[in-house]
Amino acid sequence: MHLIDGGLSTELERLGARITGELWTGRTMLTNPELVLKAHQNFVQAGAEIIISASYQLSRQGFEEIGLAKLDAENALVKSVSIAREATDNTSCKVAASVGPYGAVLHDGSEYRGDYKVSQSQLEDFHFERLEVLLGAKPDFLAVETIPNVIEARALSQVLSKVEIPFWISFTSATEEKLWSGEHIEEAAESVADLTNLIAVGVNCVDPEIVLEATNTINVVTKKPAIAYPNCGGVWDLAKDAWVGGSRKQLVDWLPVWESSAIEYLGGCCGTDASDIEALHNALTN
Repeated sequence: MHLIDGGLSTELERLGARITGELWTGRTMLTNPELVLKAHQNFVQAGAEIIISASYQLSRQGFEEIGLAKLDAENALVKSVSIAREATDNTSCKVAASVGPYGAVLHDGSEYRGDYKVSQSQLEDFHFERLEVLLGAKPDFLAVETIPNVIEARALSQVLSKVEIPFWISFTSATEEKLWSGEHIEEAAESVADLTNLIAVGVNCVDPEIVLEATNTINVVTKKPAIAYPNCGGVWDLAKDAWVGGSRKQLVDWLPVWESSAIEYLGGCCGTDASDIEALHNALTN
């Protein structure tokens, strides 16, 4: 089992950052890149084999909507990969560039509803321009993550069809069977299953309770290794700008449930930090 990192925003908060506003962790990268570097380094030291860049919420569209320029967005995307790369210097740890969903740049929690009001071609254009920049920064992988609906999965299947580096795709869902959009998770999995450099398909930022069944369902469709990096449980409260009602279980407590499954890539998302990854590392190596 390959270990990826935990929630970057959570680790940054543990280090003293305030994760608010439209750019989420991207704002900290712009204002305090040394703190992002430290957060990445903490995950490397905890035993992560792959760390994910702070590019989740960065895009030309998102920057323009808050009064910044397209060039600022491009520079930030490249910088997010270079900071992650610096954190892995002199280690075997790899860098995955985060490719967050379209909903993340709307700044309204749309990725946890999946109710986009755009066409597939618009989504293809959105992802293509951002991927072009990220690929130029030369990450080892792409982490295509938190995809909440079928239309975005289909758009990504077009954009990713000629990508020459390894990537994974992870969906986010409300239940074991349905994405946040209400569509069946099998339908989304079917739309990406044949992509050439796809190394894993699974879920992220979901309740740990649904990980096993959701990844098993996806694995039956794709026949690809599964990936899972759940959050700490609970739901996103837009008014509070926070997760509420988390699980009492630690991430490592779920390992006996997941070890014999199709999951080959494992980590954490919102609400998990470097200590959770260290606990997983210790359990996997002892």
